[in-house]
Amino acid sequence: MKFLRNLLAAILGCLMAFGILMAMFFIFITLIGSADQGVVVKQNSILELSFTEPIRDYVGRDDTDPFAGLWSNEVGLDDIIHGINVAATDDNIKGISLTTSFLQAGLAQAQEIRKALSDFKSTGKFIYAHSDFFTQKDYYLASVADELYLNPVGAMDFKGLATEVLYFKDLQEKAGVKMEVIRHGKYKSAVEPYLSNTMSEENREQIGELIGSIWGQMLEDIGASRDMGTDRLNIIADTLGGRTPEFAVQSGLIDGEIYFDEYETLLKAQMGLEPTESLNYVKFEDYLQVSGSKRLRSGRDKIAVIYAEGEIYYGEGGKEFIGQGLITRALQKAVENEDIKAIVLRVNSPGGSALVSDIIWRQVELAKKEKPVVVSFGNVAASGGYYIGVAADKIFAEPTTITGSIGVFGTIPNAHELAGNIGINAEQVGTNKNSVDYSLFEPMSKEFRDVVQEGIEDTYETFLARVAAGRNMSLEAVDALAQGRVWSGVDAVENGLVDELGSLDDAIEAAAEMADLGDFGIRKYPKYKSDFQRFMDDMAGAKSKMGEVLIQEEIGGEAYRILKEFKNITEQKGIQARMPFSLNIK
Repeated sequence: MKFLRNLLAAILGCLMAFGILMAMFFIFITLIGSADQGVVVKQNSILELSFTEPIRDYVGRDDTDPFAGLWSNEVGLDDIIHGINVAATDDNIKGISLTTSFLQAGLAQAQEIRKALSDFKSTGKFIYAHSDFFTQKDYYLASVADELYLNPVGAMDFKGLATEVLYFKDLQEKAGVKMEVIRHGKYKSAVEPYLSNTMSEENREQIGELIGSIWGQMLEDIGASRDMGTDRLNIIADTLGGRTPEFAVQSGLIDGEIYFDEYETLLKAQMGLEPTESLNYVKFEDYLQVSGSKRLRSGRDKIAVIYAEGEIYYGEGGKEFIGQGLITRALQKAVENEDIKAIVLRVNSPGGSALVSDIIWRQVELAKKEKPVVVSFGNVAASGGYYIGVAADKIFAEPTTITGSIGVFGTIPNAHELAGNIGINAEQVGTNKNSVDYSLFEPMSKEFRDVVQEGIEDTYETFLARVAAGRNMSLEAVDALAQGRVWSGVDAVENGLVDELGSLDDAIEAAAEMADLGDFGIRKYPKYKSDFQRFMDDMAGAKSKMGEVLIQEEIGGEAYRILKEFKNITEQKGIQARMPFSLNIK
């Protein structure tokens, strides 16, 4: 009986292995077939831009991996910018039709795409935009267009920026589980949500100044494209002058309220076509196959662009978070490669582990001794995200970048009250006075708190010293800008925390100038495993990703955001150098 059971198990295993091999074979055939078909861009084509997927700075797709992108539709900001720039030089592309709604990108990313579109338009090619609904971020991007249209029964949002901060004091008391907070003495805003149910006036002031600066930059860009002053745009926002398509036209925010078929008639007229003729559209995701094979920069000399995106945790790192493993090796490879003459580190992170931040800082410091290092800040480069870039020779930030937040704290969950309420009593036995340092089920002792407080203070002083040395400032000057205060890119330049306002491309050009390069190519790091590779390495990886998607679809995007935020809180280990609060600006 046992023999038959083992035999059946072996047969079943062979069948499963054969099934997987057959599936891989058919996938290879499909990939080869699609590669043979290719993408043909006809003369007088219109590039169709509609960003429907979340935009990351970099997806790290390995071109040698035949399964890259097989289960993922993610597109990196680097690919988007490159595709638009290639289209600007493509004689077959006459213009762009922008039809994005609900853009899933940060404001700094939207600003970089907007700049690329503005450069495209400066070549003499046109950009038209149409949507059924404009969020403020959608409108900010679309306002770069020559002409901008909205569905007659559609809607748009133009009322100014706002954000909210979640507070957990009552939740902790009701649940019987609280976060024990240990912080630098003056550093308040990072842990305020655990200690209060209301926002302090100081915190309200700094958030107000932050989003006010970002809103001002958005209005400046919109005003330049729409030939309107910021005062006029603020009046429209205050009076909700764009709340209906009719009002939006009257306010000058858009050029007309028309249906999509009428919009296509305008495109045909722009292309010199008759109403009965067809437009040659090229979908942007298809065009990326064309642009991906073209290099706008080339040369034996290279500039390494290293992407650090996500929260900072101890470990290897990957697409979802920054770890010391991948980033350290990427910096070391860039230093050791003789063809690489300069390094650009792109940072998009709210921070995280102070230890990992310092490990990466050290590698940047070592790399700078060998080659020029320039840092480019994306949507956010705060606390630990700022920490890892401060050693660079030069720092660039977008005007809408959220940065600064120089400070550290520690939060430790404690379930003493909950344990008592449900009848749990924990007893400890140790060999020495401090061998039992902390228990989740007992109140935090003064001795343990004092030891952790000492570590917090040491880490804070180290952080200040790193910034002071990197920015050529006194400790007192840095301390005055610290205390967890967050700044926009504009304010960070004025305060000396950032050198210049500019995009990733500006940072690359600066690195080329520092290395005295004429022609040069780009080499990107790190390379990530594809979802298929992760599935083959560990089936739990794909299952986890699938589970996240299912949960988000079931409970909705806003509830999922709150769930992830609470999950991140519980996963924080060690001393943290991270954003003082989670900002969802909208």
